[in-house]
Amino acid sequence: MIRYLLLAIVLLAAPAAAQETELPVNQDRVVPDSRVEMQLSFAPIVRDVAPAVVNVYSRRVVNSQNPFANDPVFSRMFRSQPREQNSLGSGVIVDHSGVIVTNNHVVAGATELRVVLADRREFEATVLLTDEATDLAVLRIETDEPLPSLPFNMTDDPEVGDLVLAIGNPFGVGQTVTSGIVSALARTDVGQTDFASFIQTDAAINPGNSGGALVDMRGQLIGINSMIFSRSGGSNGIGFAIPVEMVRRVVDTALSEGELIRPWLGARLQPVTSDIASTFDLDRPQGALVSEIYPDAAADDGGLRQGDIVLAVDGHEISNDAGARFRLAIRAAGENARFQVLRGGEAIELDIPVSPAPGSAEPEPLTVDGRNPLSGVRLVALSPAFNETVGLDPFLDGVVVMNVQRRSVAARYGFRPGDRLVALMGQPVTSLDDAAEIMARFDGERQWPIVIDRRGQRYEPTLRLY
Repeated sequence: MIRYLLLAIVLLAAPAAAQETELPVNQDRVVPDSRVEMQLSFAPIVRDVAPAVVNVYSRRVVNSQNPFANDPVFSRMFRSQPREQNSLGSGVIVDHSGVIVTNNHVVAGATELRVVLADRREFEATVLLTDEATDLAVLRIETDEPLPSLPFNMTDDPEVGDLVLAIGNPFGVGQTVTSGIVSALARTDVGQTDFASFIQTDAAINPGNSGGALVDMRGQLIGINSMIFSRSGGSNGIGFAIPVEMVRRVVDTALSEGELIRPWLGARLQPVTSDIASTFDLDRPQGALVSEIYPDAAADDGGLRQGDIVLAVDGHEISNDAGARFRLAIRAAGENARFQVLRGGEAIELDIPVSPAPGSAEPEPLTVDGRNPLSGVRLVALSPAFNETVGLDPFLDGVVVMNVQRRSVAARYGFRPGDRLVALMGQPVTSLDDAAEIMARFDGERQWPIVIDRRGQRYEPTLRLY
């Protein structure tokens, strides 16, 4: 019964209902108060929206898993055979020329992509951009006529309780529309994306809905359905959609043939707990505490300081690091994000530049040779850009082992990729130049005291050359 009562929000589009009910001034959300209002339908919205939602079929080649992988005898007899794997997802046409946005996990690794429109026409699709960090991908199909598309809702922020429709192709049964409400906003502690700030909805979402549309009562796109929480594989009423702000940023980048910038704040933020709130004389826990600043990064350049409490970014409340990263990620490089900050009991505003992490994501390695225990390793300098690429703490600095040559001196001593070189011959190693200079100066020495960090464990052996 409650669901039917909620359906009446569409009375804004129903002239007959509007004549019977005097709406409060400047109030968009109302509760039905007549039988006519309770019999209203979503059908007009669906008729406008559904043609812009498509099915995305992907085909990829995978190797069969070896069932005898742990058996030293039979594993040699079994050869993995490549086989084709087909999967199904959904997509949304966001430009009349045939630009489609979907989830990255729908198209990842695909050797062939096919898009089927709501009118059953089929097209081969090409990939304009894929991005694992946001779990979004942009495709294009070629057509001689304009296609129906969904407009982005960039003006009105969704609110908890708003009615929404989810459209996609669950389980491959065909295009399906489900209704629900916005259950929560800015969910940052779910999913595998790096810039998570999901819209949560109770509209039924199932496998195959990924990449489909989440629309509001004006038929505008507010999110791309991405995943569900489920133990059975079916809908449990907890689905998540990527907000339209991030979708728009990725689509704009794909159409401009630009590079999707990974903005990096350069500050560690931690949620404000009750104890922290008491320490700062706050009446309640709010915001995110700045616990560390990376020198010369965006936060430092914008004036953010250790001990500040970030209350909001661009007018949106922030409670953790993920929320701040999302707000930066939906802006283009070179823009500024407005941070509302509490410092010393006073509220101030700071303009933080949107810029990538310092350093190179693909640094030039140093191959070590000579008479030393590291001979045969390739070292790279740590930086925030490289660290984020390989999944290390962005604040780590120094030098790390990238790989080890087989049968080398370093391999015999047990060095592994990921070992961070902290000190060598009693001297700190903070750069490749430090490492090269120390190894050249002590080349041929018999004893080499060394300090390495391996997955958070510190080792300080003295290695001997023979």
